[in-house]
Amino acid sequence: MVKRDGNAGEPQDGDDLAGAFGGNVRRRREEARLTLEQLSTRSSVSRAMLSKVERGEKSPTIGIASRIAYALDASLSDLVGAPAAAASGVAIVMRKKDRPVFRDPETGFERHMVSAAPGAGGAEMIVHYLPAQVSTGLLPAYPPGTEKQLVVLDGTLTVAIGGISETLNTGDSLFFRADADHGFANRTNSPCEYIMVVSRRT
Repeated sequence: MVKRDGNAGEPQDGDDLAGAFGGNVRRRREEARLTLEQLSTRSSVSRAMLSKVERGEKSPTIGIASRIAYALDASLSDLVGAPAAAASGVAIVMRKKDRPVFRDPETGFERHMVSAAPGAGGAEMIVHYLPAQVSTGLLPAYPPGTEKQLVVLDGTLTVAIGGISETLNTGDSLFFRADADHGFANRTNSPCEYIMVVSRRT
């Protein structure tokens, strides 16, 4: 279970996250030779918001962050930042304190990257935490060939995929193709936590 007890060992605080995310957005935008206006048009995020995000003055919601990532042809993990992994022989270890975490400042939604080697084997593993009565809203479709599998660790999760809705309880799992708009919601009065594996067919 992901613990949010405020201990010193918790991954990345909000200021660090906002700064890292904003720096990665700016780097990706400049590599793509896009102006703020062009990125604003592509992402449907205002130029003012993008400017604040790039300067690390504003932490985006999960919906805004996902639209920015989609417009830059990047994954959310790319923009949050790769983990500081320590390699030993054939094994790669990522300590909990080094885990990149995205936190939605408005809803409390958390996205913990737990893949020690993101992209190895064409997949990444993520833990999501949804507080009571919180929804991510609809998130942009991933590129064709992207698939998601998840298992609910605790609570009840409702997943919307292209107009279809599935409700999952603790221990239930789901596979779906992520090349359609989709979203996750916790419609109960208790927190929900689930593991997700994102992979892409090559």
